[in-house]
Amino acid sequence: MKKVILSLVVVATILVSCKGKEDKKVVVKEAKKVETVVVENNVNVAESVMLWKGFKPTGSHNGTVKLSSGAMSVSNGVISGEFVIDMSSIADADGSTRLEGHLKNADFFDVEKYPTSKFVITSSEVKDGKVQVTGNLTIKDVTKSITIPATIIDVDGVLTFKSETFELNRADFNVKYGSKSFFGNLKDKFINDNMEMSFKVKGTK
Repeated sequence: MKKVILSLVVVATILVSCKGKEDKKVVVKEAKKVETVVVENNVNVAESVMLWKGFKPTGSHNGTVKLSSGAMSVSNGVISGEFVIDMSSIADADGSTRLEGHLKNADFFDVEKYPTSKFVITSSEVKDGKVQVTGNLTIKDVTKSITIPATIIDVDGVLTFKSETFELNRADFNVKYGSKSFFGNLKDKFINDNMEMSFKVKGTK
Protein backbone atom coordinates (compact mmCIF):
# COMPACT_ATOMS: atom_id res chain seq x y z
CA MET A 1 0.00 0.00 0.00
CA LYS A 2 1.39 3.34 -1.00
CA LYS A 3 1.18 6.31 1.28
CA VAL A 4 2.47 9.86 0.78
CA ILE A 5 3.64 11.26 4.09
CA LEU A 6 3.11 14.83 3.06
CA SER A 7 -0.12 14.90 1.11
CA LEU A 8 0.35 18.53 0.21
CA VAL A 9 3.24 17.48 -2.04
CA VAL A 10 0.63 16.62 -4.68
CA VAL A 11 -0.78 20.12 -4.45
CA ALA A 12 2.72 21.56 -4.55
CA THR A 13 3.52 19.68 -7.74
CA ILE A 14 0.43 21.09 -9.43
CA LEU A 15 1.21 24.62 -8.30
CA VAL A 16 4.83 24.43 -9.42
CA SER A 17 3.87 23.13 -12.85
CA CYS A 18 1.74 26.22 -13.37
CA LYS A 19 4.64 28.62 -12.77
CA GLY A 20 7.57 29.65 -14.93
CA LYS A 21 11.23 29.01 -14.23
CA GLU A 22 12.12 29.93 -10.68
CA ASP A 23 15.36 31.08 -9.08
CA LYS A 24 17.13 28.03 -7.65
CA LYS A 25 19.57 30.01 -5.53
CA VAL A 26 19.29 29.32 -1.80
CA VAL A 27 19.83 31.96 0.87
CA VAL A 28 22.72 31.06 3.15
CA LYS A 29 22.25 32.04 6.80
CA GLU A 30 24.05 31.47 10.06
CA ALA A 31 23.79 27.90 11.31
CA LYS A 32 20.86 27.16 13.59
CA LYS A 33 21.29 25.65 17.02
CA VAL A 34 19.45 22.37 17.26
CA GLU A 35 19.14 19.69 19.86
CA THR A 36 20.67 16.40 18.79
CA VAL A 37 17.93 14.08 17.63
CA VAL A 38 18.92 10.43 18.03
CA VAL A 39 17.53 8.44 15.13
CA GLU A 40 18.50 5.07 13.77
CA ASN A 41 21.18 4.92 11.07
CA ASN A 42 18.63 3.80 8.49
CA VAL A 43 19.79 5.41 5.24
CA ASN A 44 20.58 3.05 2.37
CA VAL A 45 23.88 4.56 1.22
CA ALA A 46 24.00 2.31 -1.85
CA GLU A 47 20.85 3.98 -3.20
CA SER A 48 21.49 7.51 -1.92
CA VAL A 49 23.43 10.25 -3.68
CA MET A 50 24.13 13.96 -3.87
CA LEU A 51 24.26 15.35 -7.42
CA TRP A 52 26.44 18.35 -8.34
CA LYS A 53 27.05 20.57 -11.36
CA GLY A 54 29.66 23.30 -11.76
CA PHE A 55 29.98 25.94 -14.46
CA LYS A 56 32.71 27.86 -16.26
CA PRO A 57 32.65 30.15 -19.34
CA THR A 58 33.47 27.28 -21.69
CA GLY A 59 31.02 24.72 -20.33
CA SER A 60 30.14 22.70 -17.26
CA HIS A 61 30.92 19.51 -15.35
CA ASN A 62 28.57 17.36 -13.32
CA GLY A 63 28.71 14.26 -11.20
CA THR A 64 27.87 12.60 -7.92
CA VAL A 65 28.99 12.27 -4.33
CA LYS A 66 28.01 9.27 -2.19
CA LEU A 67 26.76 9.26 1.38
CA SER A 68 28.82 7.44 4.00
CA SER A 69 25.99 7.26 6.55
CA GLY A 70 22.74 8.91 7.49
CA ALA A 71 19.44 8.74 9.28
CA MET A 72 15.98 10.18 8.81
CA SER A 73 12.55 9.81 10.32
CA VAL A 74 9.15 11.36 9.77
CA SER A 75 6.65 12.13 12.53
CA ASN A 76 3.38 13.97 11.95
CA GLY A 77 4.64 15.16 8.58
CA VAL A 78 7.90 16.60 9.99
CA ILE A 79 11.24 15.16 8.91
CA SER A 80 14.37 14.98 11.04
CA GLY A 81 17.77 13.45 10.54
CA GLU A 82 21.18 13.99 8.97
CA PHE A 83 23.14 12.95 5.88
CA VAL A 84 26.91 12.44 6.07
CA ILE A 85 28.55 12.95 2.67
CA ASP A 86 31.70 11.05 1.72
CA MET A 87 33.78 13.71 -0.04
CA SER A 88 36.38 11.13 -1.14
CA SER A 89 33.70 9.67 -3.42
CA ILE A 90 33.41 12.76 -5.65
CA ALA A 91 32.92 11.45 -9.17
CA ASP A 92 32.79 13.20 -12.54
CA ALA A 93 30.04 11.96 -14.87
CA ASP A 94 32.52 11.91 -17.79
CA GLY A 95 35.00 9.83 -15.81
CA SER A 96 37.78 12.43 -15.66
CA THR A 97 40.14 11.25 -12.91
CA ARG A 98 42.12 14.48 -13.36
CA LEU A 99 39.07 16.59 -12.52
CA GLU A 100 38.13 14.30 -9.63
CA GLY A 101 41.62 14.64 -8.18
CA HIS A 102 41.53 18.42 -8.54
CA LEU A 103 38.16 18.67 -6.79
CA LYS A 104 39.49 16.54 -3.93
CA ASN A 105 42.70 18.50 -3.37
CA ALA A 106 43.24 21.68 -1.36
CA ASP A 107 42.25 23.94 -4.28
CA PHE A 108 38.63 22.90 -3.85
CA PHE A 109 37.29 20.63 -1.09
CA ASP A 110 40.55 19.51 0.58
CA VAL A 111 39.22 16.00 1.16
CA GLU A 112 42.30 14.84 3.08
CA LYS A 113 41.63 17.49 5.73
CA TYR A 114 37.82 17.48 5.45
CA PRO A 115 36.80 13.92 4.48
CA THR A 116 33.08 14.46 5.06
CA SER A 117 30.41 17.10 4.63
CA LYS A 118 27.08 17.00 6.43
CA PHE A 119 23.47 18.15 6.12
CA VAL A 120 21.56 18.17 9.43
CA ILE A 121 17.83 18.82 9.12
CA THR A 122 16.56 21.33 11.67
CA SER A 123 12.95 21.90 10.55
CA SER A 124 10.47 21.48 7.72
CA GLU A 125 7.23 23.15 6.72
CA VAL A 126 4.86 23.56 3.80
CA LYS A 127 5.23 27.08 2.44
CA ASP A 128 4.20 28.70 -0.83
CA GLY A 129 2.98 25.37 -2.10
CA LYS A 130 6.26 23.53 -1.44
CA VAL A 131 7.78 21.47 1.35
CA GLN A 132 10.64 23.61 2.65
CA VAL A 133 13.38 21.72 4.49
CA THR A 134 15.82 23.76 6.57
CA GLY A 135 19.12 22.32 7.70
CA ASN A 136 22.72 23.08 8.65
CA LEU A 137 25.08 22.32 5.75
CA THR A 138 28.74 21.82 6.62
CA ILE A 139 31.37 21.96 3.87
CA LYS A 140 35.04 22.10 4.87
CA ASP A 141 35.19 24.18 8.09
CA VAL A 142 32.04 26.23 7.45
CA THR A 143 28.49 25.47 8.63
CA LYS A 144 25.56 27.49 7.29
CA SER A 145 21.78 27.15 7.39
CA ILE A 146 20.00 26.68 4.08
CA THR A 147 16.38 25.97 3.12
CA ILE A 148 15.64 23.76 0.13
CA PRO A 149 12.39 22.52 -1.46
CA ALA A 150 11.92 18.75 -1.30
CA THR A 151 9.48 15.87 -1.20
CA ILE A 152 9.40 13.17 1.45
CA ILE A 153 7.54 10.01 0.49
CA ASP A 154 6.86 6.75 2.32
CA VAL A 155 6.22 3.82 -0.03
CA ASP A 156 5.73 0.46 1.68
CA GLY A 157 8.06 1.40 4.53
CA VAL A 158 10.79 2.93 2.34
CA LEU A 159 11.39 6.64 2.94
CA THR A 160 12.62 8.77 0.04
CA PHE A 161 13.92 12.31 0.52
CA LYS A 162 14.31 14.06 -2.82
CA SER A 163 15.24 17.72 -3.07
CA GLU A 164 14.71 19.96 -6.04
CA THR A 165 17.89 21.23 -7.68
CA PHE A 166 19.21 24.25 -5.80
CA GLU A 167 22.08 26.69 -6.37
CA LEU A 168 24.73 27.14 -3.71
CA ASN A 169 27.49 29.75 -3.63
CA ARG A 170 30.69 27.80 -2.98
CA ALA A 171 32.47 30.97 -1.87
CA ASP A 172 30.25 30.96 1.24
CA PHE A 173 32.05 27.73 2.23
CA ASN A 174 35.63 28.84 1.48
CA VAL A 175 35.90 26.91 -1.78
CA LYS A 176 38.17 29.44 -3.46
CA TYR A 177 39.77 28.06 -6.62
CA GLY A 178 39.01 30.21 -9.68
CA SER A 179 36.51 32.31 -7.75
CA LYS A 180 36.03 36.00 -8.54
CA SER A 181 35.00 36.43 -4.90
CA PHE A 182 38.61 35.83 -3.86
CA PHE A 183 40.80 36.57 -6.88
CA GLY A 184 41.01 39.42 -9.38
CA ASN A 185 42.29 39.46 -12.96
CA LEU A 186 40.98 35.97 -13.75
CA LYS A 187 39.53 37.15 -17.07
CA ASP A 188 37.81 34.14 -18.65
CA LYS A 189 39.70 31.65 -16.48
CA PHE A 190 37.21 31.85 -13.63
CA ILE A 191 34.81 29.16 -12.40
CA ASN A 192 31.31 30.25 -11.39
CA ASP A 193 30.74 30.57 -7.67
CA ASN A 194 27.20 29.22 -7.99
CA MET A 195 26.95 25.47 -8.36
CA GLU A 196 23.89 23.24 -8.55
CA MET A 197 23.20 20.49 -6.04
CA SER A 198 20.42 18.08 -5.16
CA PHE A 199 19.84 15.15 -2.82
CA LYS A 200 18.17 11.80 -3.36
CA VAL A 201 18.22 9.76 -0.18
CA LYS A 202 16.50 6.45 0.56
CA GLY A 203 16.05 4.75 3.91
CA THR A 204 13.85 2.36 5.83
CA LYS A 205 11.41 3.28 8.57
